[in-house]
Amino acid sequence: MLYLGAAIGLAPGVLRSGAVVKAVEMSSENKLRLLGAILLGGVAGPLALLFGLRIAEASSVSMWLNLELVFTALLGHFIFKDYLGRAGWIGSLGVVIAAGILSWNGGVAGIQAGLLVALACLFWGFDNHFTALIDELSPRSNTFFKGIFAGSINLIIGLSVAGGYGGSWEQTIFALVVGFFSYGLSIALYISSAQGIGATRAQIIFASAPFFGVGASLIFLGESLSVLQILAAGLFGLSLIPLLLDSHLHEHYHGTVVHDHLHTHNESHHDHSHETGPVFSFLPHSHEHEHESKTHAHTHFPDIHHRHDHDDS
Repeated sequence: MLYLGAAIGLAPGVLRSGAVVKAVEMSSENKLRLLGAILLGGVAGPLALLFGLRIAEASSVSMWLNLELVFTALLGHFIFKDYLGRAGWIGSLGVVIAAGILSWNGGVAGIQAGLLVALACLFWGFDNHFTALIDELSPRSNTFFKGIFAGSINLIIGLSVAGGYGGSWEQTIFALVVGFFSYGLSIALYISSAQGIGATRAQIIFASAPFFGVGASLIFLGESLSVLQILAAGLFGLSLIPLLLDSHLHEHYHGTVVHDHLHTHNESHHDHSHETGPVFSFLPHSHEHEHESKTHAHTHFPDIHHRHDHDDS
């Protein structure tokens, strides 16, 4: 219902933009990325998370979700060319250690739940890179397709397991509204960020989300906060510092490419003109545009334009 809420809330704008036609006509590579995001990020990931929630407290599971950052970084380094420097790896190691502290705190059940949540985070790591690299659909359209298909599949799975739908109209409407904000707007904003600074660094900022989950579990579920959880939270916070300080500068080559994504004109890669008149450089906008080949050097993130190899990696 959460994914369906995301799709329903975004549907009016997405359908008016002609996104369905764009999705049908986009490249096979982007179609496979979208399919992977739906199946891994929208179906397999949530299922693994829910099984983990059945055998562990919500506060611990919320903290384990920071493993999504680690898997996003590892996949980015070895598969998706999302560069992370030495400081970034130190920060990622801190996240792994903190997650391990929480797992041992829960005993055997904690280890089992930790493995399930880790599996979910692995799926979401792939999802993060897939969505960051889809350059023929807007983040809003990307989220809509993920929501409508993943929501429908998950609803069918849920109905088959539960033997029917037991929610009231009030609960259903509430779930759809929560889904629009927490899945629809949240995922669309995340994808915009990932395309601008890279999936790994976007996940660094997104890693603050589980801390809100811990706070909510204390307030609404009456769960306790242990000393180990406090220490783990502190380690998580310290681990974000080297990740955010990680810098990246070298000469690199851009090939000719035509794509469509959210951008501004106040940086070196978007100096094209518009037939409809001038566009203020600080205003983000999206349309199909062409990049000519060039070689230059500047400080950059592994955004949608900078997924290249590195000699020192």
